[in-house]
Amino acid sequence: MADGKLYLRPIGFLYGQPADAAVEDGLALPLAGGPIAFTAAVLIEGDASNSRRRLTTAATLKDVHDTDLSAVLARVTSPRAPFAGLELARPALMGIVNVTPDSFSDGGLYDTTEGAITQAAGLATEGAALVDIGGESTRPGSDTVEHDEELARVVPVLEGLAGSPAVISIDTRKASVANAAAKAGAKILNDVSALSYDPECMAVAVEAGLDVVLMHAQGEPKTMQDDPAYDDVALEVFDYLEARIEVCIAAGIERSRIAADPGLGFGKTLAHNLTLLANISLFHGLGVPLLVGASRKRFIRGLGQARDPRSREPGSHAAAIASVAQGAQILRVHDVAGTRQALDVWRASMFGTEK
Repeated sequence: MADGKLYLRPIGFLYGQPADAAVEDGLALPLAGGPIAFTAAVLIEGDASNSRRRLTTAATLKDVHDTDLSAVLARVTSPRAPFAGLELARPALMGIVNVTPDSFSDGGLYDTTEGAITQAAGLATEGAALVDIGGESTRPGSDTVEHDEELARVVPVLEGLAGSPAVISIDTRKASVANAAAKAGAKILNDVSALSYDPECMAVAVEAGLDVVLMHAQGEPKTMQDDPAYDDVALEVFDYLEARIEVCIAAGIERSRIAADPGLGFGKTLAHNLTLLANISLFHGLGVPLLVGASRKRFIRGLGQARDPRSREPGSHAAAIASVAQGAQILRVHDVAGTRQALDVWRASMFGTEK
């Protein structure tokens, strides 16, 4: 069909009964095997430096016989396996707990063991299916934290969360921290470097049986916002994540244990972040659950003039809805209760209260 690489960005979404009926009639296709269907798609051929786009319908795609396109379509439409034991029929919220003095939003608020444990427990009570514990800030301009200090921050918190109803995730780039976290009960390794910062992280994930979140970032946290540049940010981020997924699979991490995060705010301008947010559905072509972390990010300030990160919750809720409307399965958020309420209202209006 085409000489270049193929990408598919589903559009024309349907929800609830109309989605079910359209799929049954062959007029739409399921998005990642979930309750959302799409009636059309943008077919992209080429690469980040030179691509062509054309509109196609789901009905046309349904009958396609091209091998490459069929493979892409299968990844876009196939159901996602449970991630870290969680079913993903509905979006799952990952609550953020930064055990740091300098994180951009809540640095210093939960940097004691007791305070972090209390906050994590509260987020679980509010509806967080996952809680992400981090001991190193990766905000723009941040410095690397020595592994001993990071361990001292997070391990007591993880031990104090034994028995939590939420699945515990460790937000780290370091193998020593990931290994200690796994022994303390963490089930997920959330790595902003997609297991590339510390080459030993891959072995730890394999040996400990950790599910992993692979995130895209351009550059190091210290300098990543100096002058980020892309030919086509959506395709470049997709290609990077696809390559990292394949590396993980080759190392022994099954695809069902991998989630992908396009990395909003990590080496991206306002325009880059908005482009990614508008193209979330493209990333279903990776064939893994999608995690989106827009909560309180600086790009929201660029749109809404909210200097204080904690005043960016309305924009964060809007980004959450924009993401789940395109089928994102996991949202990493600070305000679990508020996000849950926003999603419940959106879902009731789209799917009906019975779902």
